[in-house]
Amino acid sequence: MYIYIRRKLIHLIPITFAVTALSFFFIDLLPGDVADAIAGVGTDNAVVDDKAVQAIREDLGLDRPIVIRYFSWLGNAFQGELGKSYQTGQLVSDAIGLRLPVTLQLLLMAQFLAVLFAIPAGILAAYRAGKVTDRFVTTLTFAFLAAPSFIIAIVLAFLFAVILNWFPATGYVPFSENSIENLRSFTLPALALALIEWPILSRVLRNDLIETLQENFISLAKAKGLSDIYILLRHALRPSSFTLITIVGIQLGNLISGAVIVESIFALPGIGTLLVSSIHAREILMVQGIIAVLAVAYVTINLAVDILYGALDPRIRQ
Repeated sequence: MYIYIRRKLIHLIPITFAVTALSFFFIDLLPGDVADAIAGVGTDNAVVDDKAVQAIREDLGLDRPIVIRYFSWLGNAFQGELGKSYQTGQLVSDAIGLRLPVTLQLLLMAQFLAVLFAIPAGILAAYRAGKVTDRFVTTLTFAFLAAPSFIIAIVLAFLFAVILNWFPATGYVPFSENSIENLRSFTLPALALALIEWPILSRVLRNDLIETLQENFISLAKAKGLSDIYILLRHALRPSSFTLITIVGIQLGNLISGAVIVESIFALPGIGTLLVSSIHAREILMVQGIIAVLAVAYVTINLAVDILYGALDPRIRQ
């Protein structure tokens, strides 16, 4: 197991390096000059002095080759220094640290709700495979898979916030101030993300359960006179959950992209909202810092899933 974990950790390094390097180079390809944007060129508050613009460019290191800039940034990042906002002067690490708990709570709540919906649906569809119940669950999953996250978010906000007035449409209340209002403010955003994820988890579990139910040990359990429900929950569910665990980990990383949209719709002060505002403001250090944190989080989640998968099924450690 130690060798397996070490091998996975070694793979973590080049992946993180590649993601941060590509994002850094792609950001540099964006049209326009960052120094001009900071100086307000083309606006009423423009700094028209070329020397002032050049000073901004030198302060940000934009006058140096991109490769040198990247490795300079990477060296500082390894020391925990991601730069600071040129608009507010706030450290990038501090800004991310303030927003990260909001996004983390949103992702965990969404993942919990998605699994909560997916497991019963997957078990029910597998138990009634090929019948009306299975076809109904399948149709429902495809319907949610086809719906974009922002459409689901808008519909939920209109239905539960505007019409029924059960939950707030926007806003955020810290858990330390009011735990109940905190959960209420996260319910609709988390539900919006969960509704686009549970169909995938449900389909994966259904297919694995159907395959497991055809194994010889299941036939032996049936020969002993055990009930179908007992066999399904006690003998078939666990060996059918390995792929589900992997998908849950991968989807947790993929939910980050959905969180960017959902956070903006529901006005949650998370990483996604910070990323969008930083892109509009051409805060390149802030954008790069957020991408680096998200990239490390994504590969770390996948590493944890691989380790857990290896602990559950020793065959993949070979």
